[in-house]
Amino acid sequence: MKSTVFAGILLMSSIVAAESPKTALVIHGGAGVITRAQLSAEDQAGYEKALNAALDAGNAILQRGGSAREAVIASVTVLEDSPLFNAGKGAVYNAEGGHELDASIMEGHTSKAGAVAGVRTIKNPILLAEAVMQHSPHVLLAGEGAEHFADTRKEIVRVAPEYFDTEHRHKQLLKAQAEERQTASNDLKGKYFGTVGAVALDRNGHIAAATSTGGMTNKRWSRIGDSPIIGAGTYANEQCGVSGTGWGEFFIRAAVAHDICARMKYRGDSLAQAAEEVLLKVVPEMGGDGGAIALDRDGNVSLPFNTEGMYRGWIKPSGERGVAIFKD
Repeated sequence: MKSTVFAGILLMSSIVAAESPKTALVIHGGAGVITRAQLSAEDQAGYEKALNAALDAGNAILQRGGSAREAVIASVTVLEDSPLFNAGKGAVYNAEGGHELDASIMEGHTSKAGAVAGVRTIKNPILLAEAVMQHSPHVLLAGEGAEHFADTRKEIVRVAPEYFDTEHRHKQLLKAQAEERQTASNDLKGKYFGTVGAVALDRNGHIAAATSTGGMTNKRWSRIGDSPIIGAGTYANEQCGVSGTGWGEFFIRAAVAHDICARMKYRGDSLAQAAEEVLLKVVPEMGGDGGAIALDRDGNVSLPFNTEGMYRGWIKPSGERGVAIFKD
């Protein structure tokens, strides 16, 4: 009798485990020309620590039953607060020596989205993007208008523009400007990396994606890349979520984030097939480069990039977890 009861308990436990809702989380801190020779062991450890902190923040929300939207915001906020990445605190300088930040977020099951572009005094642009999604009739607000909207939301923290100043980003600006003077070239290659992003799957099977960036070093004329453009740098539907990082002009032209999800929806591609074809074939053939993180409603993960490295991290439904920078 006891053995029968015990067997029944084991059976019920296995059924519950099999039916437990899946959660998953993927993040990135940008793709680019990152070589082992350029990255000291100390610096690599610093990046890995920051990526793990972002995973911890988002996963804690998912594990207590929070939404995918809340999870990606938590992860991206951690990355925005780190000076290591080109978003928030670590944003690059524009040609005038200032900072212009962009961010976007989208929920797959509601198709709701919010974005901001060219903001200069918003500590965490991803929070303002969410506020646009949740509390305005619009999708994308830019510049001073976005900051005026921020003043209507008590939860949005404004900072002095100098908050975003960092020594290593200033050195990057001076180097880029010196190279520009020497070559008289408009070549943008390698000046646009470090964007951050996250995609999450929650217990309800809902997906959300978010992206945040400081844009391109030495950018002019309030240039805006793909990060705040829904369908280019960020996209989510009920089946798929994507956040991109790379040469934004090409991600806009190819509608990279949307194209990955569309290939799954309309052609029946797997997540890996769709993401790899877009990032490893479509974008390079156009002349661009970069990477993306993608996640589907079954918890499958794809992290393709055609550059030397991409700061990335993942927690799969199985509990498998990792962070990485290089291809191997």
